[in-house]
Amino acid sequence: MALLIHTFIIIIVWTVLTSFLHSLFQHFDKERKDLSWKMHQEIQKMREISLVYLDRSGGLQKFVHDCKKYNDSKQSYAVYRFIISINPSDIAELDATLGNYILHNPIQAAQIFQSVCFIAIKTLSLIEQLQTEDQISILLKPTHLPPLPSYLLSLSAFPFNYTSQRFYISEGIAIAMGCVTKYTQGARFLCTEETCPFSEGFRYIRVHMPGATESATVRNDFVCSLCSSPLQEDMKFRVLGDKQIVEMIDAKVLNALKGYSSDKSHFRIQTFTVFLRDELTNKMKIGNHYKIIGIPACVQNGLQATACIEVNSIELCKPNGPSFVGDNFKYLLSLTSSSCWRFTAILANIFASQVVPPGTYNTLKLAILLSLVQTGEKENADYLDLLIVTSDTLVIDRLLNYSICLLPRGIRHPPSSEIFPSVSKDKHGTGRASIHACSAVLAKGGICYIGDLSSHKKDKLELLQSVLESRTTNVFIPGKKYGEEADQQVTISIQTNFWSFVDVDSSSKKHIQKDNFLIGQMDLSLVPPNLLDVFGLLIYNEFPSCRLSSPVVHHTLKKAVNPEAMLYKVSQQFRMQDYEEFILFAKNLHVELSSEAENLIQGYYVASRRVRRDSIHGSTLSTSALKILISLSKAHTKLSLRKKVLEEDALIAILLLESSLTLKHGKSALCIAPNPVFPFDLSDENSLQQRDSYLMQCHHQLLKFIGAYGPGIHINTNEE
Repeated sequence: MALLIHTFIIIIVWTVLTSFLHSLFQHFDKERKDLSWKMHQEIQKMREISLVYLDRSGGLQKFVHDCKKYNDSKQSYAVYRFIISINPSDIAELDATLGNYILHNPIQAAQIFQSVCFIAIKTLSLIEQLQTEDQISILLKPTHLPPLPSYLLSLSAFPFNYTSQRFYISEGIAIAMGCVTKYTQGARFLCTEETCPFSEGFRYIRVHMPGATESATVRNDFVCSLCSSPLQEDMKFRVLGDKQIVEMIDAKVLNALKGYSSDKSHFRIQTFTVFLRDELTNKMKIGNHYKIIGIPACVQNGLQATACIEVNSIELCKPNGPSFVGDNFKYLLSLTSSSCWRFTAILANIFASQVVPPGTYNTLKLAILLSLVQTGEKENADYLDLLIVTSDTLVIDRLLNYSICLLPRGIRHPPSSEIFPSVSKDKHGTGRASIHACSAVLAKGGICYIGDLSSHKKDKLELLQSVLESRTTNVFIPGKKYGEEADQQVTISIQTNFWSFVDVDSSSKKHIQKDNFLIGQMDLSLVPPNLLDVFGLLIYNEFPSCRLSSPVVHHTLKKAVNPEAMLYKVSQQFRMQDYEEFILFAKNLHVELSSEAENLIQGYYVASRRVRRDSIHGSTLSTSALKILISLSKAHTKLSLRKKVLEEDALIAILLLESSLTLKHGKSALCIAPNPVFPFDLSDENSLQQRDSYLMQCHHQLLKFIGAYGPGIHINTNEE
């Protein structure tokens, strides 16, 4: 009896429990169906909004036009690829949910547009060959992203969030670029079991996804979901696209490549891989600064994982200079407005007072300032290269290191690396060639300081000469070595100014000096003559500290005791940051030659070619001298914050070039002082007035020279 009662109780409990579980499952199932219904309703609403957006933005019209291209070909494709431009702001105004979905779930958002496009194609009969929705591949291209920190991606910041496959914006410099190769956009697979319904048709379509490798799209181990038989690719329907791998690096790396910088902060720099596909291939140039929008991912290459970004859009970054100069520069300009020469003279006199004392190396400092303002990324720019002959390489090296830091793209070339682009195998396992940017390309639009010229081998000097002549360099890619059908030669533009120096003591030790030097000529046998000619300006600075009371010695000793000390009041009035802003403003000025300056330059050039001749080689004045004169004149005009090149600017250019020619070839009939631009110290108003009078005499002497040796050249004189 007790057993019967116990059994009865168990049956009752089990019945109640079963009833409770059944009702609970029904409740969950109802909630699941309700949730599924809500999600379906939400997706359906987003589809409707996306159609409205396509219609209003003109995307629908473009889509119909793209469909017409496919339909006219009468060829059946495995995948039909469409690009849809998305403005996140406009989408968010129409529907915030869809806008958020596109920004944070772009792969799923593309499926919404995929459904809309499929319905549009079928409804309007746009592509007769299309059979299934899976055949449509949609690439969403946002025009921009919200200007919020959460959308910025940088490898110099930690952590690097590559797990969330959403849109990010990133900036960097392209430092390595591979050749364009092929990848599989999409492929069609069929079941190998003939009786299976999926042995024909377009049921199994695989499409490339952001960050996916080739093996993720095309493999031989896929199986049928219906009968579990192996799938086999129908090779006739494979769709190929173009792919290019680019290595980028944060722009902050440029600070690490400068010889000297006031920025003491430390940071970590690492390259990141960028994939350009189809219409974006060859849209980047090595050395340029770009802003990209893409989806980060992680690519597995054997045991190594590489962080990468699948790019959706590319924008070239061109930094604009400030629209102002400091108040101290403005005040100095107003004080010196009575003369076209005083402002630049004072600038050179006080420049780099943190490195050398004011009043020393004035000619060199003026040449440095002229070269700094004559930088830019324009095609056929007026370049100004400097070669300094010195007996004190330590001070010159410090001065040049300081100067290149005044530009965003000032690069000191490391002796252990290459100056110009080189080729190596791509590290991502493709076996193809990858071109690497070196110092000259990274210094695009700025200065490449290559240090002591005598430390480079003959073949490097010959390559440097070729680049200075043509402003391009050729990179040879042997096809056999890098898996290409034929050899390739890539031409890369070099848009930078070059600085270098030669140790005059080293030159005299290594080479036997000639006895037949002309007056004013120096022994420069260490440098090939053709290389000397292609450098825009040759400057010789005698070491001033040979005198015991030299200000350079005092400056060096004080800096050694207290490196952070401000030794001069002018260092506080004209800081390094002030010079950075001034140079960025001056270099962006657009200047034009006046007819008077053009006539003076042309007259001097013609007269000098007639005077500087020898019986064997003819004229010793190279044809590039005219370009150098124009570049120097424009640079002095920019440095003076003017937009019209005057005769006064042309005179400074002529005196600097004549001084350079004297070092190379000796004095000419235009006999100038050893230091023609700064013949004496500038200490007060009287010395500035004395310099103006001296330069006016030089101008008069130049007119006489042109009149005597340049017949047919008409120059207006004061007497006329």
